[in-house]
Amino acid sequence: MNQEETVVRQPAGPQKKREIGLLDLLIVLAQYKKLIIGLPLVAAVVAAGVSMILPEVYKATTKLLPPQQAQSGASALLAQLGGAAGLAAGVAGMKNPSDVYVGMLKSRTVADRLIARYELKKKYDTDSQEIARKNLDGSTEIMAGKDGMITIGVEDKDRKLVASLANGYVEELQRLSRVMAVTDASQRRLFFERELETAKNNLAKVEMSLKGALDTGGVVSVDAESRAVLETAARLKAQISAKEIELGAMRPFVTAQHPEYRRAEEALASLRAELSRLEGGRNAAASGQGTEGKQAGLANIQLMRDLKYYETLYELLAKQYEVARLDEAKEPSLIQVLDPAVEPERRTRPRRAVIVLVATVLAGLAAVALAFFLEAKRRAFTDPAERARWTELKNHLRFK
Repeated sequence: MNQEETVVRQPAGPQKKREIGLLDLLIVLAQYKKLIIGLPLVAAVVAAGVSMILPEVYKATTKLLPPQQAQSGASALLAQLGGAAGLAAGVAGMKNPSDVYVGMLKSRTVADRLIARYELKKKYDTDSQEIARKNLDGSTEIMAGKDGMITIGVEDKDRKLVASLANGYVEELQRLSRVMAVTDASQRRLFFERELETAKNNLAKVEMSLKGALDTGGVVSVDAESRAVLETAARLKAQISAKEIELGAMRPFVTAQHPEYRRAEEALASLRAELSRLEGGRNAAASGQGTEGKQAGLANIQLMRDLKYYETLYELLAKQYEVARLDEAKEPSLIQVLDPAVEPERRTRPRRAVIVLVATVLAGLAAVALAFFLEAKRRAFTDPAERARWTELKNHLRFK
């Protein structure tokens, strides 16, 4: 009895499945060797055929060296103008010359001139200027290297056009740089030119006001002490104005806790306090005059102080303007072309060898995966238990 029970119970016990080893995998690969070899070969042939059909694209590259910002001879005179002039030089010195020229090359002005010059609308088969710009931008690569060099690369099916376009970018940049103030010296010259014109107009207005006051009320004498006070007050007002301009320009870039900002605020407060003490003493001295004489004297002193202020400011700005003009004349503004673009001999795209290699590798991986899938499916349908599980999976996937 015991033996019969043992014989009956053995089939009901769990069957231990054999683990899949390396030999099993090699057997599967050998079974589907035609698929694993044939599919990559077919993919390679198809990829080679497609790569032969793809249009050839050429790339022309040019390298140029923009003008380097040089130290100007204006630094000695900047201190005379206080914060405003120092700020103008400081802000200009913060620019990276290469980045400025890259921005000019990518500008709409340059793109529009190239589109018109090379009739790119006709080439791109469009009547839209915006679409032509996008196509030109998509085929152009402009970047500035860490060495300061600017590289311009243009891609197109026409090997002659890419060389012409790359060199055309340089020519348009040279034309644009001649009509714009790009360098530090040019910007300083424009800055002082505007300030000089403003100071000149203000000086003329004060002179006319003083002349009118003298014609109306006559000459009011000013002693030597009052004249010294006038000159000191004019100098302090000029310094205060310069410091206020400096602080106003610093606010967008630094916080109120920045050391430079705090030092400028302290200097401004000190100048204002000194001017307040000076004017307080002058007003006290003038309080002993009669009413009519007091009013005439105060008006006279005010106009003379303004006249002295604008005279001093105009003289300093005139000196600085001349220095800026000399710096602009000395500064090299020539954009030097290191490597002009030439007509490319070899295509950039398509890279046929890479296309065939990638297609072959991907097809080989797909063939191996397909071989294991087919083998798993074959075994599943030969094993009743596995076939039942596949049927159950199909039933669960139905949306009924």
